[in-house]
Amino acid sequence: MRLKETPAEQAFRAELRAWLDATLAGLPDPPPFEDWAAKRAYDTGWQRRLHDAGYAGISWPKEYGGRGATPSEELIFLEESERAGAPYVGCNFVSTLHAGPTIAAEGTPEQRARYLPPILRGDNVWCQGFSEPEAGSDLASLRTRAVRDGDHYVVTGQKIWTSHAQVADYCELLARTDPDAPKHRGITWMIMPMDSPRIEVRPMRTLTGESEFSEMFLDEVRIPVGNVVGAENDGWRVAMVTFGFERGTAFVSELLGSMRLLADLVDIARKTPLGAGTAWDDASIRRPLTVVGAELEAEWALTKRNVSRAARHGNAGVGGSVFKLAYHETRERMGEVALRLLGRARLAFDDPTGLSARHLDHVGQTLYALSLSIAAGTAQIQRNIVGERLLGLPKDPYRSAPADRKKPAAGADLYGGR
Repeated sequence: MRLKETPAEQAFRAELRAWLDATLAGLPDPPPFEDWAAKRAYDTGWQRRLHDAGYAGISWPKEYGGRGATPSEELIFLEESERAGAPYVGCNFVSTLHAGPTIAAEGTPEQRARYLPPILRGDNVWCQGFSEPEAGSDLASLRTRAVRDGDHYVVTGQKIWTSHAQVADYCELLARTDPDAPKHRGITWMIMPMDSPRIEVRPMRTLTGESEFSEMFLDEVRIPVGNVVGAENDGWRVAMVTFGFERGTAFVSELLGSMRLLADLVDIARKTPLGAGTAWDDASIRRPLTVVGAELEAEWALTKRNVSRAARHGNAGVGGSVFKLAYHETRERMGEVALRLLGRARLAFDDPTGLSARHLDHVGQTLYALSLSIAAGTAQIQRNIVGERLLGLPKDPYRSAPADRKKPAAGADLYGGR
């Protein structure tokens, strides 16, 4: 990545900044908490605004409605969007950051033409049907079955942690199509229309009070064979492409948001009375905040590398796991110093201190940071990937041991899921 912007990139930044400032001024207020129909309308409405202005799918190919922008322009777009306080991707998360890029990389020309333009317009919302109650970290142990019946698969099973399932039009689904094959080789990645008969969605409420995730029950759901992305029984490889996007580039907006959150904490430290001065004068507060700032800057540099690699090779590779592992640890450290800084105020969902310009959601941010150790693959999985693929360390001996010698610990599988 170049560190200095070209004249064309400077012009792109200025144009985007002007559009954001003008557009956000007329944007309606976000919808009420837990009104998922309104959330979908708000998020897809913003996606449509981006599309109509030429900013949707900033790096996607032009033939599918994207801008065909360079990696530098993509990062400029994300920087300026975060600076302006533009809406987060929200219900479009799986659509634009997981399913869309996977179909662009692995789908047939017909699948790309059918599914990508509606994603970019905000017409369709997607959810992810990967994890199961007994197949989370060890995702390859999934039991959802897909049996071929003519031109359809008949799918039966259960999924969990299915993001935005209650408002989704399609699901990126992993199902076992060959029960006799080794567990990594009998899985297929397919597109499931969420209006198909015999799908039951049960929202789940998390510690933060939201119901973003759902359980999903499939009872002989019929999915056309033409909805397979990649080849039958090649779904594990295709899923690795999805995980590459999830771990490598899907966290970019979150990283920029963390930088803004850090600026809020520094502002609070400078305004909070402590002894004869402020909390910022206390080295036990100032030093860790500074360290977190340095780590976020390093992760931003890694993000630039990952985005550049994804543009060249289709995914971020092992760099995605390096980033995800580092980022979740930084966010946990940020939460720890925020707890020391804010004291009991850190236990509030609102901003009782009145010191933050952006009204930090203290409890929500803390609990969310804890979830990052699991999202997109647990920390143990990321360490295995980095150790084996990047450092060349030997594989876990238990992975090739007889069944009666294998340790039962969760997360023992190398690759894993969400």
